[in-house]
Amino acid sequence: MASAQREILVTNALPYANGPIHVGHLVGYIQADVWVRFQRMRGHDVRYVCADDAHGTPIMLAAEKTGQTPEDFIRGIQAEHEADFEAFGVAFDHYHSTHSAENRELSGRIYAALRDAGLIRTQTIEQAFDPDKNMFLPDRYVRGECPRCGAADQYGDNCEACGATYTPEELKNPVSAVSGAKPEWRPSEHYFFELAKMQQAIQTWMDASDTQLQPSVRAKLGEWMGEDLKAWDISRDAPYFGFEIPDAPGKYFYVWLDAPIGYFASLKAFCETNGDDFERFIAKDSPVEMWHFIGKDIVNFHGLFWPAMLEGTGLRTPTALNVNGYLTVNGAKMSKSRGTFIRAATWRKHVDPELLRYYFAAKLSDGVEDLDLNTEDFVARINSDLVGKYVNIASRCAGFIQKRFDGRLAPRCHDPALLEHLRSEADAIAASFEARNFSAGIRRIMTLADEVNEAIQQIAPWKLAKQEGQEQLLHECCTTFLNAFRLLTLYLTPVIPGICARALAFLNDEAARWDALATTLTDHAIRPYEPLLTRVDTKTMTAMTEDARADLEATPAPAAAAPQKGEPQDETIDIKDFAKVDLRVAKITRAEPVEGADKLLRLTLDVGALGERQILAGIKAAYAPEDLEGRLTVIVANLAPRKMRFGVSEGMVTAASFGDGKPFLLSPDSGAEPGMRLA
Repeated sequence: MASAQREILVTNALPYANGPIHVGHLVGYIQADVWVRFQRMRGHDVRYVCADDAHGTPIMLAAEKTGQTPEDFIRGIQAEHEADFEAFGVAFDHYHSTHSAENRELSGRIYAALRDAGLIRTQTIEQAFDPDKNMFLPDRYVRGECPRCGAADQYGDNCEACGATYTPEELKNPVSAVSGAKPEWRPSEHYFFELAKMQQAIQTWMDASDTQLQPSVRAKLGEWMGEDLKAWDISRDAPYFGFEIPDAPGKYFYVWLDAPIGYFASLKAFCETNGDDFERFIAKDSPVEMWHFIGKDIVNFHGLFWPAMLEGTGLRTPTALNVNGYLTVNGAKMSKSRGTFIRAATWRKHVDPELLRYYFAAKLSDGVEDLDLNTEDFVARINSDLVGKYVNIASRCAGFIQKRFDGRLAPRCHDPALLEHLRSEADAIAASFEARNFSAGIRRIMTLADEVNEAIQQIAPWKLAKQEGQEQLLHECCTTFLNAFRLLTLYLTPVIPGICARALAFLNDEAARWDALATTLTDHAIRPYEPLLTRVDTKTMTAMTEDARADLEATPAPAAAAPQKGEPQDETIDIKDFAKVDLRVAKITRAEPVEGADKLLRLTLDVGALGERQILAGIKAAYAPEDLEGRLTVIVANLAPRKMRFGVSEGMVTAASFGDGKPFLLSPDSGAEPGMRLA
């Protein structure tokens, strides 16, 4: 079961420092922590580091809204993040911040090496500028109508309705998400990393025999590598919260330039504290494995940009990327309105965090598939597996040892073959854990737990206790079953370390190592048994979701803040917000094409007492003008008029879409009349 010692550096994707940790984030952190704990149980030397991703416009604006400096704002967020990780047993050796002296020094060092290698160039580009806030706008801070499907209120880089990607300049009727002002397009000199020059180096890294990538990740990277890689814009203009580029006053490193370098910065801080040689970890010929556990939304940064930066700098590249999918709750995207957008802090107020660790591990495979947290299934699985199978073994046998045998195990086991059977699965369980296919390992462990419970049921210690002359057999069989419980505990230790630590303390055995599977506790004193777990109640889960909904209603998101990386979006409004929207029935009296516009129709609408309105609507692909005249629809009547390229639009027609870009106008029931307000 033993293997040669490996030295491993493990990192997790850096949580963005503009909001709390939620259960969706925890999938990747729990997966990495389980793997790290398993490797340490196997005797390997692991350093596990992470940091808050603390730079960028969203953080600058969020701090401004709270009246804090960005430094104070990120300090408070980091404290919350660290408390959540500790509660869920995610035990980093060092947790740092990208806004650190170490990261500033390393970012400058890597940038200078890339520049000196001829991999950095400058180019003047046209960029959106907010004249009210006097700042250049990131793509995500420009909102407008999708240039492909006409969907309103879309980001400046992609459309959530039809999936199209584009530049902010292509948006129709763009506005600043920060101030609402119409952006201006101004020239700015930007710094670019010549990614195309590193294309062969990236391919060589991907093809190396020791580079470990999941098949779907390798295939996706292969798709990108099959195209010409575009130069990567690594600079942003002031004002910007981040590091100023050393040789470019007023220009700052884009957050994704210094974010992965934050892995090294956290490690450097750890090494300096512990007297270790940091340079040996990042050297080109370093023997240390480097594993990045990330979500599937940031594969491009870790599979293209990061190895290219490292190769271009002459530093070591990642050994492996382990990519996890997104989390859904009860089969759907996490929803704030349904109370299933659950913060880590909200979960731990109601439910033992270790139970979520087990549930995730029991569902995590070695693939990139999305994972669903079904609250009913969660209750059933925890009560069945951990309470009904695992803990049940100890609770059925411990009392006899304590009461009848003075808390001491017998000198021998009645069924050594049962224990050998449990040990025979060690290599298969280890192989599953090594491959991050935790669900396969958990299935094997629970199958063994079933077999132990069946053996207990067959010999029935509670019956032996009532029979004369069966004292020795009772003593020996309970010793066997408690040793079986110990073996299962060792298998489960990486997954539920706190529960297993209490279980081993009960057994008066703290040897939580993989090689401890080979030993048996006999003629050994144990401590009085105390319940390790209680059943989870569905009422608890209901209370948690209600609490989650209340938390989010009481704490609005920072104004204009962009989503965290990988963050599902399901923002809510309250009734006061909705009451501001004036929805009116309107009759389309005239519809005509707009000359020069591919998707717009000019609609003239009768809105009763409100008079006549003209609205430009992106519905040409779905409706012929003659089919619309005389039809009733619903409009937003109090939307401020917008001056568009093809004229002024005095409102908005309401429509629905399946996300394929084809709109369907909403219509009232028969009997409605123009000017009626929707109640």
